[in-house]
Amino acid sequence: MKEARHEDPAGGAFGTPGRHPSPEAGSSEPGQARSAGSPGSGVSSLLPALRRQLRVLRDDLWTFDADPLPPLSRPRLLRRAPHVVLCVLALVLSIAAANELSNSYNPLPVLDVAIGFAQGGAVALVLWRPLPAWWLSLAAHLVASQIGRMATFHPHGFLVEPPPWPWTGSAITSCAIVLFLLALRVPTRVAAGVWAVTALVTFCIQGVEGAAFYAGTGLPALVVFGLVLLVGTALRGRREARAELVQQTTLTAEERARRTLLEERNRIARELHDVVAHHMSVISIQAQVAPHLVENPSAELRENLDGIRKNALEALTELRRVLGVLRSENPADPYGLGSGTGAAPDSPQPTLDRLDALVENTRAAGMEVRTEINGEVRPLSPGVELSAYRIVQEALSNALRHAPGSTVRVELTYFPLGLQLHITNSRPTRPAPPSPGAGHGLLGMRERAVMLGGTLFATGTAGGGFAVACFLPSPGDAPTDGDPAHPTGEENR
Repeated sequence: MKEARHEDPAGGAFGTPGRHPSPEAGSSEPGQARSAGSPGSGVSSLLPALRRQLRVLRDDLWTFDADPLPPLSRPRLLRRAPHVVLCVLALVLSIAAANELSNSYNPLPVLDVAIGFAQGGAVALVLWRPLPAWWLSLAAHLVASQIGRMATFHPHGFLVEPPPWPWTGSAITSCAIVLFLLALRVPTRVAAGVWAVTALVTFCIQGVEGAAFYAGTGLPALVVFGLVLLVGTALRGRREARAELVQQTTLTAEERARRTLLEERNRIARELHDVVAHHMSVISIQAQVAPHLVENPSAELRENLDGIRKNALEALTELRRVLGVLRSENPADPYGLGSGTGAAPDSPQPTLDRLDALVENTRAAGMEVRTEINGEVRPLSPGVELSAYRIVQEALSNALRHAPGSTVRVELTYFPLGLQLHITNSRPTRPAPPSPGAGHGLLGMRERAVMLGGTLFATGTAGGGFAVACFLPSPGDAPTDGDPAHPTGEENR
């Protein structure tokens, strides 16, 4: 026994059995390793995944509920036309199914009518409940196939050819309609599950259960159902893709409008900050010069003026920092007509004093411009002057781009409480070339007017032209005891 133990490679003789495995135990470990890699372990690991898939399939086919078939959006008089047509078709299929069952299988008349109306009712039910309609159609098919199976074992003498089984022609038609409308309104996974269950039921009836005397219709029915589901799923995917495209287009347009709005606001803020920076520089210089204009200024006066100057310089530094962020690398040309002259970053912002130069540049570009100024011309606040100039500039640029050959009329009317602008161009004499603009013009003009508390209207004219009417209030320029004359805006409307 010792020799056997010495010959044993497991080493049973080299220690006590309690500390070292015996040959039998050693031989069992490789066996366990082999069992871990055996096909049985792979099958056991696939069972949970299979159970999960079956659970998902059960939830899809039993608890999933699609929305009812929506009516047509247009024309409004025929919004419910598909529903009416399908209900009439359901009635016709019910009668046809009952008649076909009576001729093929010759069951009881009550069963003919019940099964026929169940198949036709599924076509009507699919308008509101696609999955219950499919279950009803499949249940009616099961009952009809069992009745047909019993009839095939006792064929009637008048039958010259075997009856179609397990699917009749009317059953295939009604089920195909149900599956098509179902595929239009359920996800692709649910449609695939429906076809798989239908195929499994058909295989069990025809391939496993079988019948005695029949013409097999299982394979043609499954091919028809597969094609119908494929077409319905493709149409559903196309509809969803179009809806997503429309949504993305809308979001893109909104994002473009928002970006345009932000860009125009930045531009307006930059220009207004330039105006404020100019005044702050003047304040700083006046505070520095003021002590030299007074004989023997007191220490308190010098201290106060020095504080004013320091505060102005600090505010100016902050404003220049903001301008450094907002200012573009390529500032707009001074007259806004793409002349390419360019303006230095620190050049003064334009005002209505440059209106004549702006009009002359527009005329040099080949457009006839007429100007008219009404009321008492007076300097306005810097913000109103700048915004009025930019609005006229943008209106003339739009006329150049979109109305070539037209005549533009620029009318400025000074009121005690502000300035009214009216820019109108006539109908273009030739087609306008494509413009790469992204809608900055009108949006920017409205932003300028709203920012100053004014109003702006832009619309087409009856003669085929375009008009821009704007009122920019400047309350600081109005007389305190004057008539609060303010244009009502009736003519703007």
